[in-house]
Amino acid sequence: MPAQPHIEAFFDETTFTVTYLVGDPATREAVVIDPVLDFDPASGRVTTTSADRLLASAAAGGWTIGMVLETHAHADHLSSAKWIKAQTGALIGIGEHIGAVQDVFRSMFAMTDLLPDAGDFDRLLADGDHIELGELEIEVIATPGHTAADISFRIGDAVFVGDTMFMPDYGTARTDFPGGDAATLYRSIRRLLAMPRETRLFMCHDYKAPGRDHYAWETTVGEQRDHGIQVADGIDEAQFVATRRARDAGLAPPRLLLPSIQVNVRAGRFPPAAANGQLYLLTPARIDPAVAKAVS
Repeated sequence: MPAQPHIEAFFDETTFTVTYLVGDPATREAVVIDPVLDFDPASGRVTTTSADRLLASAAAGGWTIGMVLETHAHADHLSSAKWIKAQTGALIGIGEHIGAVQDVFRSMFAMTDLLPDAGDFDRLLADGDHIELGELEIEVIATPGHTAADISFRIGDAVFVGDTMFMPDYGTARTDFPGGDAATLYRSIRRLLAMPRETRLFMCHDYKAPGRDHYAWETTVGEQRDHGIQVADGIDEAQFVATRRARDAGLAPPRLLLPSIQVNVRAGRFPPAAANGQLYLLTPARIDPAVAKAVS
């Protein structure tokens, strides 16, 4: 049986996000997938507690982190990719279509500092790319639908699916963000579920489905095909799209949407400091024109 990766999960209950340290046991080379930067929107306080916990575990295990891999530009947590890079020298990789996501938000947040050609990221990853991980190999799989730039990572018998889908009893990712599309997501998911039934799938989030009393983030292709409430065999594209669109219509924006996007499309970098030296994250005000005229 081919060598399998070491997988260590770090769950952040504040954002319901799972970060992974994945390594080759033979060489102790590792990557980090979807790391969290701790952010309190009420106070504006930023800390690195979650990232430092992962880094401490990596150091204790003798792992050398060579890359930070993002499955997409997250809208529900800030990325600590830049912090991990500063501590380890790791490169930051993301899907090659991140530029399209940057273009959506460039004017909204006055992002005049974005580097050309998504240059804030060290590697732009395309469908079918392969990345060496010691004696193992990471296969990049394009899985758009949640956003236009989502990718998944296959390492041995494990696939890290980002936000394409959640545990079988919870469903799939929303598709109402710019560039999202329910039909595209369905096809991406079916591509993943065409893998062998024993393939392990690792989620990026878990919210504890009703009736479940514990968090979970690992399942299999077979479990999704047999029991996935939105993706099980027999659910066709039209059914999925109708269910997904109906669900999306009732969803509120993620709590950390505005700060997350500003940081994550910059590869974990904050906007440049203002003249007073302070770092700021913008909150666009959505105001009726008549009100805007009176209050501006």
